[in-house]
Amino acid sequence: MQLPDSTYSAIRALCEQGDDLVKTGDLEAAKQKYLAALRLLPENHREWEAATWIYVAVGDVHYRMKNYDKAFKCFFNAVQCPKGLGNPYIHLRLGQLYYEQENFEKAADELTRAYMGAGMEIFMEDDPKYLDFLETKIEI
Repeated sequence: MQLPDSTYSAIRALCEQGDDLVKTGDLEAAKQKYLAALRLLPENHREWEAATWIYVAVGDVHYRMKNYDKAFKCFFNAVQCPKGLGNPYIHLRLGQLYYEQENFEKAADELTRAYMGAGMEIFMEDDPKYLDFLETKIEI
């Protein structure tokens, strides 16, 4: 299934505006742009690939704001959307969020998925505590 061109264009424009707002540090305004993009998706929005990257964008904003519960919900939704399961970045964030919830068994599982999918490089932009934790669980 493909979105109508006009809907896809509107979603892309809102997400690009959100990305620009993230770069300037206006995370709340960015979140509103991403949520507006999500609302443009047809019913059963989790069936659309666009939902995957919109949930990731909203989740990242919440993650940066340390709203870990809301970030977790976004990444949990993203993993259920097209191309979400197996996406190393989504698994990285889920692992980090499980870690923050002190659910270390699930954290290890998700962080391992991220590592297996993308290698050590995926951990390099975030707090080293996540990689340090993973090194206690698997051989890297």
